Amino acid sequence: MKNSFGLSFEVLHWVTDSIGSGTKIQSVCTMAGATSSTLYKIEADYRGYNIKLTLRLFTNEEWLKENPDLAFHEAESLKKARKADIPTPEVIAYDEKGIHCGIPATLITYLTGSVELKPIDFDNWLYQIAESLIHIHAVEVGTFAWSYFCWNDISNYKPPNWSRFPKLWEKAIEIVLGPQPEENECFIHRDYHPTNILWQNNRISGIIDWVNACRGPTHVDISHCRRNLVDLYGVKVADQFLKAYQSFAETSFEHHPYWDLTSIVGVLPGPPDVYSPWITFGIQHLNSEILTECADDYLLSVMSRL
Repeated sequence: MKNSFGLSFEVLHWVTDSIGSGTKIQSVCTMAGATSSTLYKIEADYRGYNIKLTLRLFTNEEWLKENPDLAFHEAESLKKARKADIPTPEVIAYDEKGIHCGIPATLITYLTGSVELKPIDFDNWLYQIAESLIHIHAVEVGTFAWSYFCWNDISNYKPPNWSRFPKLWEKAIEIVLGPQPEENECFIHRDYHPTNILWQNNRISGIIDWVNACRGPTHVDISHCRRNLVDLYGVKVADQFLKAYQSFAETSFEHHPYWDLTSIVGVLPGPPDVYSPWITFGIQHLNSEILTECADDYLLSVMSRL
């Protein structure tokens, strides 16, 4: 049963109990940009203090079926991420099995700031994104329970009929299906891209959406972010981001093209489509035709580095 806040009494009771005795909910509003779960901003009064929290309800049944530990995973990821020299949310509570909320849920601190996809100082914006990723990768990963795996099963993928360069895609698929370069593991965000980064006063005010964090190669985060930057701004910007990351990394660091190819072929069978949060946060010019051209251009660029 829902109430005036749009959440069940069971969920609200869990939220207030998690904050502390005497908590009173002041407001609840749905947050924009979520694609795989439902997010709410909650404001509450706790003993005279105004508390702002983010509630995530894992409403995607297919995702939960494949990963039933999502709430626990996000909570543990956030505990690990707090060790990085970057602003991240803090875990207040989590309902791993949905015993209290009916579905798995996490309750975390709300970070101020907003997603910025049209920055005034683009170079500074890109520089900070690269620098923050270095801080994430510096966290001691230890025996963190979750490890990297490719989200897409490309074993049966064929060169796309929408591409200008089907033979080049065929070669890229062959490389990705081949041996993976040996890399040291570190703590990675796993979904690092501009819509998971908050800004305030031209500074990063928060890195969010840690539910996929795991042990894995640094290159996974780099390639995932580069792929998003290509679609949003073009290959030159993605290359600029890589150079910025390299400027912060150890001198021995090299980014193998294999990882970019893994990210590129992840769009298959395609054709690539517009990621809905880009529209939510102000990017209106993209369409499938533009993204198809971006994918081909990026593939050409990466293959030239082999």
